[in-house]
Amino acid sequence: MTNGTQKLDWKKILVSGDRMFIGSNAAAPHALMRQLIKGADNLTDIELVHILTLETPIWAQPEYRDLFKINSLFLGPGVRDEVAAGYADYTPCFLSEIPSLFQDQILALDVALIMVSPPDNYGYCSFGVSVDIVSAAAKSAKIVVAQINPQMPVTNGQAFIHIDEIDFSTEISAPISELFPAKLDPVTEQIGQYVSLLIEDGDTLQLGIGKIPDAVLCYLQDHKDLGVHTEMFSDSLIDLVRSGVINNRKKSFHQGKIITSFCMGSKKLYDFVDQNSHIEFHPSEYVNSPVNIAKNDNMVSINSAIEVDLTGQVVSDSIGYQFYSGIGGQVDFIRGASMSKGGKPIIAMPSTAKNGTVSKITAFITEGSGVVTSRGDVHYVVTEYGIATLRGKSIRERALELIKVAHPKFRDELLSQVRQHMRVPHYQLQSPKPIPELGKVSVKKLCLANQPYVLRPLAPSDERHLQEFFYSHKKETLLMRYNYRPTRMSRETSSSLVAVDQSKDIALCITSKNGPQETIHAVGRYYLIQPTESKPNRQVEVAFVVREEQQGKGMARTLLQWLINIAEQRNIDAVLAYTRRDNKPMQNIFLAFNFCVVRQDQDEVHFELKLH
Repeated sequence: MTNGTQKLDWKKILVSGDRMFIGSNAAAPHALMRQLIKGADNLTDIELVHILTLETPIWAQPEYRDLFKINSLFLGPGVRDEVAAGYADYTPCFLSEIPSLFQDQILALDVALIMVSPPDNYGYCSFGVSVDIVSAAAKSAKIVVAQINPQMPVTNGQAFIHIDEIDFSTEISAPISELFPAKLDPVTEQIGQYVSLLIEDGDTLQLGIGKIPDAVLCYLQDHKDLGVHTEMFSDSLIDLVRSGVINNRKKSFHQGKIITSFCMGSKKLYDFVDQNSHIEFHPSEYVNSPVNIAKNDNMVSINSAIEVDLTGQVVSDSIGYQFYSGIGGQVDFIRGASMSKGGKPIIAMPSTAKNGTVSKITAFITEGSGVVTSRGDVHYVVTEYGIATLRGKSIRERALELIKVAHPKFRDELLSQVRQHMRVPHYQLQSPKPIPELGKVSVKKLCLANQPYVLRPLAPSDERHLQEFFYSHKKETLLMRYNYRPTRMSRETSSSLVAVDQSKDIALCITSKNGPQETIHAVGRYYLIQPTESKPNRQVEVAFVVREEQQGKGMARTLLQWLINIAEQRNIDAVLAYTRRDNKPMQNIFLAFNFCVVRQDQDEVHFELKLH
């Protein structure tokens, strides 16, 4: 073993043609690689195997193509360009299964270059901020070479290697590579708000690194008893741990502990994990095992994508024919969360790319792109325009759900494209229109009679929900709402009722959710009455219907208040309403909102509320 600060004799470590692993993420041993390049002499064709490494990888520069042949399992800057140019390889693999490539000698390692902390009193060095696949590489390689870095945090868990298992080492003190949070933008913040609506108190989270996870965490300040089981995390987790929002008390697997395999962030983060007994770092084959992930009840997995087609297929590692990143742990966590009791696999992404010129919700996968996560795996897709629920949905229903969260300027085109392949019936003509008056986040949490509900716009994808709502009514409810007793709500009729041009008319609903299952409990609408010469004022007519068992909780009042607010903002002059003479509860609601009775006849009472 070589100790101290002296340079390593690479001729004793490597021969031309060897396969060498390089440590991961913030623990990539860049100093060792610089030493190797200087002392390579006549070495050639060293195959380098690694995943993402922070900092610009010097070994990916064109002048070292004869010395190194890169085989990357996850692409980052520099390496991505070499793969695109044909000088480096990309090997797709689930992060949970990469260790088996080493252990089963499929990618047999001659050498592993790693970075660790100095040994403790018992001779154990910590892998520090990056255990992930480094642990398996160190166990599998014929020769282990370590940069012993006094600045490496000591992390707990399955995070140690004994000094006797290291064949060559040299002490080089260097700051751990840092990754600073990007500034949040309005689109990302809206995505974070929508995702936060899917997270319940007591859930266990998997969050990656980047603007979207940071935005989600910003909107969890009022949550309670959250847990974490994630392959990686960054600075944004610290404040929620310190405030007690994340305390891991409700976890059903490793209760009381944050479980991870690596972290990347600022020195503040590295100081936070150093000797922190509440955080355990474990190898990727353990943390990313879908079976282990599923041991966490109410597991919420949040990942991103390059594009999602209208059937729910997720592209995450390539842009057309160009490979961009890698499979990573997305499928591991999506599948683990879907197997979890009460789990929620979520794909969260902006609705557009390239400065708004390209829709990330697409009718068809871009030619050359590869599907990383199948259409059967994802339960939710979230953009800044809302939440699309896919689990249990038909292809037609999925298309309508996903069009709902696409950017408005692409919705008509998407509906037209998908209709060409008969996924959407001819009578479904309307793509969703936004309601700006609801605010940037159009889903509103409600608490009525001490129970949680959601108010949101009715959308074309609610066709089946509205059918179920109609068939739940008793004859008396139908009579009160329609003034006769309709006996059927066909798919075509239901489609016409949910395909609302919300820029003119308004249709809102109050729902409850049990995972991906959603139930409509109340619907409120107003219809714009076209002005005429005799009636030049802008008027709307409102109507409501509430599920029988939900009546008396204030749903009609809530819907009416929102409809009045929207009408006022749209400069509507008056709101009209008509009720049966024997519908006293509805009459009382209108009177409570200062509607005036303008006419009564044998069957109906006519109300009016003047706004301007």
